[in-house]
Amino acid sequence: MDQETDFMRSVIITGCSSGGIGACLAYGLKRNGYRVFATARNIKDVEFLNSEGFESFQLDLSSSDSIIQAVEKIYSRTKNIYGLIHNGAYGQAGALQDINRMALEEQFQTNLFGWHELTNLVLPKMKAKNEGRIIYLSSVLGFVAMPFRGPYNASKFALEGLVNTLRLELKGTNVQLSKIQPGPIESRFRINAYNAFKRNVNIEISDYKEQYETMIRRLKSEKPANYTLPPEAVLKCVIHALSSKNAKVQYRVTFPTKLFAVLVRILPEKWLDKILIKVG
Repeated sequence: MDQETDFMRSVIITGCSSGGIGACLAYGLKRNGYRVFATARNIKDVEFLNSEGFESFQLDLSSSDSIIQAVEKIYSRTKNIYGLIHNGAYGQAGALQDINRMALEEQFQTNLFGWHELTNLVLPKMKAKNEGRIIYLSSVLGFVAMPFRGPYNASKFALEGLVNTLRLELKGTNVQLSKIQPGPIESRFRINAYNAFKRNVNIEISDYKEQYETMIRRLKSEKPANYTLPPEAVLKCVIHALSSKNAKVQYRVTFPTKLFAVLVRILPEKWLDKILIKVG
């Protein structure tokens, strides 16, 4: 049954687990009058979101069945989805030499293939109505590479290409696409990256054991990285991308993102490599 009123627009948000960007977006958009379908992979997070008054469903981006079932449940409650916000993702840390094919596939299943599949389930209805916004949480690591983040770098570089292509293919429609490219944001990203690293990398047999020890200290540290912003910085961009007549193609969030966007245009690659190795 469609519970919408004439002035409420429905949005789907992925990755709404507690303490992250997705949860901030869910609460913020609800406060701004949107009807929010907040999805999460973990059933406990789904139950909590429902207790908070959201319409929440389990959605595991690595599972086609989970994606299809979630979309079917959402469309059983509303006829129209105005906004799709792709947020659910994680970072697989580790040197590429230590990342096997399965770990790389898992990274792409969640960070790219699941996003693509979900988009294709929602997009036809947006095109039929000739209205919609699709927002992708990319990253500064979608246009600059840093060491020991290879799988995540690759998934975000691929996402950038996918979104840019889809935007060209949607020319002439009123379905607008936006990329948000954050740098460091307060979230559980680092601890999730550490957990993925422990699951898939054997530090004891690696050529990079010494570098990993430094990386692990950074990932486990509770001290925010330099120039870290709260998730509300992303929320501000999402609200603009949803409400503006002409949403921006990309929104760069945090000083590092804006700085590297300039450096990639003006520096030779070898000079840029030296900087990325140093800060990475």
